[in-house]
Amino acid sequence: METRRLQKEYEELTKLSASNSGVRANIIGPNMTHWKGIINGPDDTVYQGGTFIIDIIIPSEYPYKPPKMKFDTKIWHPNISSQTGAICLDILKDEWSPALTIRTALLSLQALLCNPEPDDPQDAVVASQYKNNRDLFNQTARAWTQEHAKSPEKILEEKIKRLCEMGFTEHVVRKALNDCAMDEAAALNLILSES
Repeated sequence: METRRLQKEYEELTKLSASNSGVRANIIGPNMTHWKGIINGPDDTVYQGGTFIIDIIIPSEYPYKPPKMKFDTKIWHPNISSQTGAICLDILKDEWSPALTIRTALLSLQALLCNPEPDDPQDAVVASQYKNNRDLFNQTARAWTQEHAKSPEKILEEKIKRLCEMGFTEHVVRKALNDCAMDEAAALNLILSES
């Protein structure tokens, strides 16, 4: 794995995320092999207003092998498993090229949200609904977006509220959530272990 290339990709992605391209990423942990991508739901789609988290594992053969990506956020889409978040996208499989980057992969996922490919589905049930009952598909996809694709800020505030309602101070709660990568159960365990 080329660490310098990954560092450069991350810096470029961070710089470009300020330009409102609708995609950004964070590195998880001490090394460059685990990222979380964030995709804004494209305007004028059933995903508009949603914030979708993508788990990204970068293999040791990168950039010669594609990153492994899956949706952490539940989504109703023909090319994304509604159960596991697995993605059916050619550039994440046999069409990957070392010229591509994490950013281009995230932008391709965002484009996939605009233009589903129901004839090459990851989720056959969703694809069938997309092809045979578009109104129901649109209604379901919007509902899932509203339910599952809340912004990270809104999710954080909900976690803080729940933990503060247990009698902990906001300062202690924020620190614990930060120390536990926003995992609410782990943060609670940390707070209780330090009490």
